[in-house]
Order: sequence, then C-alpha cells, then structure tokens
Amino acid sequence: MKWQSSCVCLNLRRAARAISQIYDEALAPAGIKITQFSLLRAVERNEPVAITALADELDLDRTTMARNLAPLERQRLVKLAAGSDLRVTEVRLTPKGRAVVARALPLWQKAQAEISGRLAAGRVDQLREIAAEAVGIAEKARGGQNESIVAKPKRRSRLRD
Repeated sequence: MKWQSSCVCLNLRRAARAISQIYDEALAPAGIKITQFSLLRAVERNEPVAITALADELDLDRTTMARNLAPLERQRLVKLAAGSDLRVTEVRLTPKGRAVVARALPLWQKAQAEISGRLAAGRVDQLREIAAEAVGIAEKARGGQNESIVAKPKRRSRLRD
C-alpha cells in the first residue's frame, strides 16, 4: 500500500480521483465522464431547473456550474433558456441528452454495483455519512460559523508602530 498522508483533504481527493477513474472508464462507451453524468442526472431529476438551484444541489458555485454546463450545451445534451422569470436561466435535457443518460445509466449501475460490492459491508453508507459531514463542515467554514476552521492569518500593517 502507498504511503498514506494524515491530510484529510489529500486523502479525500486521492480517493475521489481513483473512484472517478473507474466510473469514467465504465461510462466511456456513452461518451461522457462521471462528472457529466452526475450533472445530467441532476438536470433530469429536477427539470426544468435553474442554474442556481442545480449548483446548490451539487454543492458548486453558480460560476462553476455555468462552466460545467457549457460543454454539455455545445454537445447539445442540455438546453439553457430563460425561465418564466427572465432573470433565471433554466436547464433542460435535450432528446440527445436523454439518449446519452439512457445509454450511460446501465454502465453507471454496473460500476456502482462493482465498487459497492468490493467495499466491506456498511462502507458505502459510511462513505455517504462522511461525505455529508465533510460538506457540512465546509458550509460552516464558508459561512464563518466555525472560526477555528477558517481562521485567517492577520494581515500585517505596512505601517510600523
């Protein structure tokens, strides 16, 4: 086994990259990656869905969400259009997007079952709980509710006493 850092972030990122590679390989015949599949499925569950609501569901900021939607729109998998409130941009799957999701879903299910089957009993639930807890910690840190997590070094004044 490789050296294991004590850094929580490094370990989470390492695990995410390793598992993402498995899903990406599984989804390759559908022509998408796991990040795109997750986004398309979120659109499918909520459509029509505002970009901001989609970003909230996937714990991304609106700018990142818009950047992630751009290639899907270029591939004509999603369509962005003004909602009934013209200040809101809504996302919908296109027929081509629905076909890609339909082709990718069984591939994802197979990868999901294989990974879940290789993890010890109860580990998938533990992983989901750890992820939810980590997201909660990050939300509190962003909101400044937990100063010990987001403590920033004090800026030194350029002026000397």
